[in-house]
Amino acid sequence: MTPERLGLLWGITVFAGAGARLLSAISGLPGVVLLLLSGLLIGRSGLGLVEPLDLGQGLETIVGLLVSLVLFDGGLNLRLPGDTIKATVLRISLIRLVVSLGAGLLVAHWLAGLGWSVAAVYSAIVLATGPTVVTPLVQQIRLAAPLGDVLEAEGLMLEPVGAVLALLLLELSLGDLHGWREVAIALMARLGGGVLLGAGAGWLLSEGLRRVKPDPSVSLRLQLTLGILFLLYGVCEWILPESGLPASVAAGVVVGRRSAAQVDQLDQLIRELARLAITMLFPLLAADVSWSELSPLGWGGISCVLVLMVVVRPVAVSLATIGLPLDLRQKLFLGWLAPRGIVTAAVASLFSIRLEQAGVLGAGRLQGLVFLTILMTVGLQGLTAQPLAKALGLIVPEEDLGTDADSDTAVKPVSVFPDPG
Repeated sequence: MTPERLGLLWGITVFAGAGARLLSAISGLPGVVLLLLSGLLIGRSGLGLVEPLDLGQGLETIVGLLVSLVLFDGGLNLRLPGDTIKATVLRISLIRLVVSLGAGLLVAHWLAGLGWSVAAVYSAIVLATGPTVVTPLVQQIRLAAPLGDVLEAEGLMLEPVGAVLALLLLELSLGDLHGWREVAIALMARLGGGVLLGAGAGWLLSEGLRRVKPDPSVSLRLQLTLGILFLLYGVCEWILPESGLPASVAAGVVVGRRSAAQVDQLDQLIRELARLAITMLFPLLAADVSWSELSPLGWGGISCVLVLMVVVRPVAVSLATIGLPLDLRQKLFLGWLAPRGIVTAAVASLFSIRLEQAGVLGAGRLQGLVFLTILMTVGLQGLTAQPLAKALGLIVPEEDLGTDADSDTAVKPVSVFPDPG
């Protein structure tokens, strides 16, 4: 690919993302939905101006680095005050891990027609809700705390788990791993190794931030943060593939928990960079979607996704919240909002290529079904999240916010969870 063509690819992609952001600000429509549509417009399904595969092997690296930045930002801002919120996140994550994996495997095979091995990879890929989608939605609809914290934390916990598990199931289907015991050992090694390396890098980064003089420039803090974060991701992927995602979350959590001078200013810069990453990644990955991959799925693919949305997710949330002080309104909203995001799209694109190279049947259907899942969950849930939250009385009135409702520094309101005491 010529440098001129490469520059044009990125120029069109970023312009499409920025245009979607502008249209969202003007119209009030969810930004993530418009970002997705902008990618469809400039990609294979639309004008054909952007072909992500032209980036070659660099696509995986670019996507990985930008996703690590988004997940680091999520870990940096992760707040789970109170035992009720922590218990809710933990139980939803664990129960969804079991229920969604099993149900996803069955519906992908029976309804969408995927082979058992490819269906298993699909169920792992779509396991996690995307914080890259959930966070903008929560901010835009002014969702009452702590429901937003629960949804964001759930995505941050399951996103790395789903990506790592999908890789291991892919290796199992290709014969690189032998048996479920090796899968379990490799899963623990990648998750545990990533968390340990991320925690160590987070401690090192926080110590470095402490020693930077408070006044000179926040840019030095930003450079130090990006340097350590990207080095962390590269080392993790070199040692244990796919461990870079849990490492990024762990590093963000450690830095966020340890006090550092001007941490608020740094946090603001990291958040803006994370938003830029989302603006670039969503159109780029959506541009890879082809109607020729979606159309063969037919009603079977649509039924598969609908079952995951309206049956599997609500059942998992209902089971997870038994005995917790949540009312029906909160359970209904938690059971509905589960959009899939960038990591899901990235993993699907990269894994389908490996499956095709290995000659595994159903690789194209896998990518098509994953992107159908993203399209349906982001589209339907993104457009209905605010009306549903408003109907359930879970939106914070503008006058109750500490600052402007659109500001990132808006003060979160009192929890809508009832007092267990």
